Amino acid sequence: MADNPFLQPSALPYELPAFDKIRDGHYRPAFEAGMREQRREVDAIAHNPRPPDFENTIVALERSGQVLDRVSTVFSNLNASNTDPEMQKIDAEMAPRLAAHEDAILLDPALYARVDALYRRRASLNLDPESLQLLQRYDTQFVRAGARLSEAEKARLRELNEQLSSLTTRFRQNVLKATADGAVVVDSAAQLEGLSAEQIGAAAQAATARGLAGKWLIPLQNTTNQPPLAQLKNRSLRARIYQASTERCTAGAADNTALIAKLVKLRAERAALLGYANHAAYQLADESAGTPAAVHEMLTKLAPAALAKARQDAADLQKLIDAQAAADHSQPFALQAWDWSYYAEQLRKARYDFDQPQVAPYFELDRVLQDGVFYAAHELYGMSFKERKDLAVYHPDVRVFEVFDADGAPLALFLGDYFARDSKQGGAWMNNYVRQSKLFQLKPVVVNNLNIPKPQPGQPALLTFDEVTAMFHEFGHAIHGMLSNVRYPLLSGTSVPRDFVEYPSQYNEMWAREPAVLAHYAKHYKSGEPMPAELLRKVLAAQTFNQGYATTEYISAALLDQSWHQISESQAPSAENVSAFEAAALQQSGVDYPAVPPRYHSTYFSHIFAGGYSAGYYAYLWSEVLARDTGQWFHSRGGLSRANGDYLRSKVLSRGRSEDPQTLFHDFYGRAPDIGPLLEYRGLTLPNANERASPTSSGS
Repeated sequence: MADNPFLQPSALPYELPAFDKIRDGHYRPAFEAGMREQRREVDAIAHNPRPPDFENTIVALERSGQVLDRVSTVFSNLNASNTDPEMQKIDAEMAPRLAAHEDAILLDPALYARVDALYRRRASLNLDPESLQLLQRYDTQFVRAGARLSEAEKARLRELNEQLSSLTTRFRQNVLKATADGAVVVDSAAQLEGLSAEQIGAAAQAATARGLAGKWLIPLQNTTNQPPLAQLKNRSLRARIYQASTERCTAGAADNTALIAKLVKLRAERAALLGYANHAAYQLADESAGTPAAVHEMLTKLAPAALAKARQDAADLQKLIDAQAAADHSQPFALQAWDWSYYAEQLRKARYDFDQPQVAPYFELDRVLQDGVFYAAHELYGMSFKERKDLAVYHPDVRVFEVFDADGAPLALFLGDYFARDSKQGGAWMNNYVRQSKLFQLKPVVVNNLNIPKPQPGQPALLTFDEVTAMFHEFGHAIHGMLSNVRYPLLSGTSVPRDFVEYPSQYNEMWAREPAVLAHYAKHYKSGEPMPAELLRKVLAAQTFNQGYATTEYISAALLDQSWHQISESQAPSAENVSAFEAAALQQSGVDYPAVPPRYHSTYFSHIFAGGYSAGYYAYLWSEVLARDTGQWFHSRGGLSRANGDYLRSKVLSRGRSEDPQTLFHDFYGRAPDIGPLLEYRGLTLPNANERASPTSSGS
């Protein structure tokens, strides 16, 4: 234990974890020590002979568990981005124990009695607004965790929580394994017609890394649709890739159907135990939306507009397929899900006179990062970035940047981990390694993860515009964490409701397509020449293209999430009926359209079954309403400027959850949110133009 790096704060700048000293063997002892330490601290708080006050109870709870927080934070981050078999064993072992540890705190009657006593007399405590918000959050946490249940009910709740933690861990590990195992092996380069030379080289390198020299490997990403489908001419290969994607976790050792059946059943039982009609009602009670009805109203108002646009585009795609079949005297076929992206790219080229290979050379990763993502942050908030190559990282692909405020003061560390690998879960996300807190005098350390295919040595990483947008999106989360300026860790940065946390990230996406920003980073990776003005104009004009597909696949997944979590315990299907339940849910929601499958099918829907978004996947669209309103606010006031950025920073981005998030948005925007800017941004119109579906009208 003497050399365990988790037992004391890191001595590195910003308390960056000492990645070069951390070994798998350190985790278990640190978890054990951390739980013991926090249990002692909490016992001392609960049985303090002095009457409860804000400092000896609430602030004391904030100060507890620092060793456990350090090891948990590093472990959860690395287990997602650079795992190994031993870490997965530790994860499976520790998940139920950590759940039990949390229950031991939140279900402690003596501890809750002190919190409750303070909450009941909160008006007389004369707390500042942030401290009052902290007290309210602690009371809410205890109540939602079951602090008011009987002892018998608490015993059952502990059992449920331990089982659920184990099931979600297994689900996550199964998706990681099935996604890696599902990679499609290609025997001939001729089958890869349509991919660029750089992409073909990356596929060869991926195959070699798995001991498949002389072959090519198409790794899977976490979503249903796979990026190579937009370029591959070989239809049978497209079908193989699509099938590999959709069949993940449906059979074999990584089969998730039984886990899903058990998860939704146990979640429903837990919700009932806590006094809620279903898991969705329980989850949404602590979100901005408030109720499942509010979420359903927004999604079902938008779904017809999105689906109508998707069907209209599908008809145009079918015409394109039929015309090509007639021209080359081949057999025509009906548009399928694995055809959509390929023919959509051709339709994009026909409508806007450009395609992905034309624009890719202008989106080189480092230039997008430095001259796009960082540039926008500098222009808006005065942030500047200096790469630090003197700090150890957990993988050679990771880059570290020190971030400085407008006055030159040190602000944060930012880690960028952009390339895909088998040890990394799919998707894109932001996490904290150190959370900002004035209580502990800590500045933030945040990381962005993406899964961009790594190019061959010496070759550029050329991005799709979707990948460019993802970089801006995740950096929006990073900004939310780095600009945080609050006292208490529980309220810091991104510690806000799920349907608010996506707001800063969805908003930051707008700068990817802002003409002044796009022109600053869209430069040819070889010559440095800017993207020609005419091509730039076409790229911007095409941004609403295919939004029927994108919005429909998202809404389908969000409605599927709600269907899974609005059922009672008795309505939970068996493992054999998971697929049938999904099909029926999509049909009943009116989004059953085979050409546009949901963004995630249930068996690999990690957001809701392993990622904390259960009954909350709607949050991206809910937050995007706020984001597009914010975009309109910026443009009405001159767009990219320090004055505008600093105002948003002062009203929202620096505030964490120091005040109710809905209040923060209203104070910034000056009025209730409206869905109009979102529809305009996506190029959609409601079937009834007089309808206004907004978070406010649906119970926000």
